[in-house]
Amino acid sequence: MIELEVPVTRIVDARGSFCPGPLMELIRAIREGQVGDVIAVYSSDTGSKTDIPKWVEKAGHRLVDLEARDGYDAIVVEKRR
Repeated sequence: MIELEVPVTRIVDARGSFCPGPLMELIRAIREGQVGDVIAVYSSDTGSKTDIPKWVEKAGHRLVDLEARDGYDAIVVEKRR
């Protein structure tokens, strides 16, 4: 299987921030960005791995990836509208 890597436009490092901080930082990045931008959120808050994907779906954007890393999650989102 060939994996296509999506280039990240912006990284939001919200490690150490607690709910709803990482989600609010993503929302700000989405508002500031352009359609097609790919934003990676780094979050050490365990709720982010469920809260952010739910918001992304509700808001009409696309969840590209959610990866557990050493001590945090990397959540990658594409701005769709």
